[in-house]
Amino acid sequence: MTSADAQAGLRSARPSGRPEGAAAVVIGGGLAGTTAALALADAGLRVTLVEGRPRLGGLVFSFRRDSAAGELTVDNGQHVFLRCCTAYEQFLQRLDAAHLVPLQDRMDVPVLDADRKRLGRLRRTALPVPLHLAGSLARYPHLSPAERAGVVRATLALKRLDPADPALDGVDFGSWLRRHGQSARAIEALWDLVGVATLNATADDASLGLAAKVFRTGLLSDPGAADIGWSQVPLGDVHDTLARTALDKAGVRVELRTRATAVTRGADGWQVSVESGPHGGEQLTADTVVLAVPQRETHGLLPDGALDGQDRLRDIGTAPILNLHVVYDRKVLRRPFFAAIGSPVQWVFDRTDASGLAGLPEGGGSQYLAVSQSAAQEEIDEPVAKLRARYLPELERLLPAARGARIRDFFVTRERTATFAPAPGVGRLRPAARTQAPGLFLAGAWTATGWPATMESAVRSGTAAAREALTELGFPQGQLPQEAA
Repeated sequence: MTSADAQAGLRSARPSGRPEGAAAVVIGGGLAGTTAALALADAGLRVTLVEGRPRLGGLVFSFRRDSAAGELTVDNGQHVFLRCCTAYEQFLQRLDAAHLVPLQDRMDVPVLDADRKRLGRLRRTALPVPLHLAGSLARYPHLSPAERAGVVRATLALKRLDPADPALDGVDFGSWLRRHGQSARAIEALWDLVGVATLNATADDASLGLAAKVFRTGLLSDPGAADIGWSQVPLGDVHDTLARTALDKAGVRVELRTRATAVTRGADGWQVSVESGPHGGEQLTADTVVLAVPQRETHGLLPDGALDGQDRLRDIGTAPILNLHVVYDRKVLRRPFFAAIGSPVQWVFDRTDASGLAGLPEGGGSQYLAVSQSAAQEEIDEPVAKLRARYLPELERLLPAARGARIRDFFVTRERTATFAPAPGVGRLRPAARTQAPGLFLAGAWTATGWPATMESAVRSGTAAAREALTELGFPQGQLPQEAA
C-alpha cells in the first residue's frame, strides 16, 4: 500500500459518533498525557492511561538516594516556571498542588559574576511594561552603561517581533542580537542568562521565533510575567503522587509499567497493543487515542499516512540537561537560588528542605545544592570525577563559605534528551495536535504549541489534544476544556 493509499484509508474512517461514554487511550503519563487524560475524563469519556515507567511525571520526577547525610529525596533536575505559564498554574490547581509550588511575590534573580566578584540583581517593580525592569537594568553592574542602552534598544526591537511569524523560525537568535548591537558580554550576562535556562540552547543555537516567544511573553507582556516559581516539595509528590490521585478521582484507569507497542485502526475503532511485563500483551479498543510520548517514540507508533511528512518527526533534535548535586557539611548559600556568569556554573538552587535533608538526624546543619546546567552537550557524558574536579572549585569561587567545607555527597543526574532542540527551522517540523487519522491526536512539549520545551508547553499540548478529540466527537464548544490565556 502506498502512503497515499494509507492516508485515504485513514481519512475514510469515521469517528465513533458516541460523545458520551466514548473510550479513550492516552499513551504516556508525563504532563502532556496527564493533562489530556484529565480533560477527556472530565468530559465523560472512559479513559485509560498507559505509561511504561513505574511512575507518572515523565521527565519531571524524584527518586530516593542513600547518602552519608541520610536518605534524600532527589529531583532529577531543577524545574521552575514563570507566572506567565498560566496553563501549568491551572494544571497545579487541578492537582490541588498550587500551594506546594509557590511563585515569588516579584521577580528577583541574584546574578553573581565569578570573575569580578560582584553581585547584581534582576528585579521588577509594579510599574507598567517595560518600565518594570528599567530601574533594575539601570543598576545592573554586569553591563556597561553603553551595553545597558543597547539592551533597551534591542528589547524594543524584540517587542515589535511576532513570534508566530514563520520567517523568524529560520533565523538564529544570536545573529539577530549581534545585528542589534549586542556585545558578547551582554549576551552572556543577560540574554543567555535567561535564554539558556528557558530554551535549553545558547542564542546561536536557538530559533529567533522561540526566543522572541520567551522574552516577549516572560518580560514584555505583563509586569509580573517573569516572577519565578518552583516546587517546595519533591517533584514526584506533585507530578506522580498528586497526579495519580487526581486521575483516580476522575475515573481514569492508570496502567503503569505498560508499554504501547502498536496503534492500528480496525472496524471497531482504534486498537492499542500494550505489553505489561510478566502479564504479557493486551489489546485496548478506543474511539480516541492520544500519543503523548517523545517525538521518536511517536514516529514509531504512528500508522502510515496518519501525518503528512511524518518522517520529519525524526528531524526534531533533542538537547540535554545536566544536574550536579552537592551536599555540604555546613550552610554555604544563604539565598534560595542564584545565577552565575563568568563561570561554567549556570544556576544553583538550595534543595535542603525539599530533599528532606533538613529533617534528618544526620543532617546536622548540612546543605544540599543542585547545580542546573542546560545546553550541556559538551558535558553530558563526562565522568563524575571530571565534573567534580571542575565544578567544586567553581562553587568555592562563587561561594566563599564553601571553601573548607566537607563534601558529604556529590552525584550527577543526566537527561540526555531532556527537551527538543529549539534550533532554527524546528517550527516547521512541529506537528499540530490533530492528525489526518480521525480519532488520533498528538501531545507533548515538542508539538506545535508555540512555546519552547517547557512544562507549560507540555500542559498546553495536552489541552489542545483533548480539545481536538472532543470537538471531533461532537462536543459543543462550551463543553471543551478551556485554553489558557
